[in-house]
Amino acid sequence: MKLNDIRDNEGARKGRMRVGRGIGSGKGKTAARGQKGQKSRSGVAIKGFEGGQMPLHMRLPKRGFNNPFGKDYAEVNIGMVQKFIDAKKLDGKKDITEEALREAGLARGGKDGVRLLGKGELKAKVKFVVTGATKGAIAAVEKAGGSVETKAPAKADAE
Repeated sequence: MKLNDIRDNEGARKGRMRVGRGIGSGKGKTAARGQKGQKSRSGVAIKGFEGGQMPLHMRLPKRGFNNPFGKDYAEVNIGMVQKFIDAKKLDGKKDITEEALREAGLARGGKDGVRLLGKGELKAKVKFVVTGATKGAIAAVEKAGGSVETKAPAKADAE
């Protein structure tokens, strides 16, 4: 078998039916839409309509909300930082800043900065300069002999 021999099975692809092309075609006049009414016309949008009964999507309860004041952080686990230091993608001797984490490909997204999380184990003695960190992450970094410096978010809320 060669690439130029590959074909679909016979009858796998069916041509589209040309409707509304004269009575002799068998699909003329009403073009297989029945007689009159909303569905026989173009531009019909009644997918969720249930004959006047309250539609299902309106009967179901709503849940959750979007917090307009919520912060969007790029989350980085200390275990991944250790992995990147071992792989020489991050320099453990310099301060690990948000820019360094982004360049290494560890921190993606997060328009309000980078937040350090405590998942994993850190062996290297490093200093972090990030927007935020969890208590567990700070404890793990200090246990390894490093430090965490948290800076204020880029745009402070005016109160």
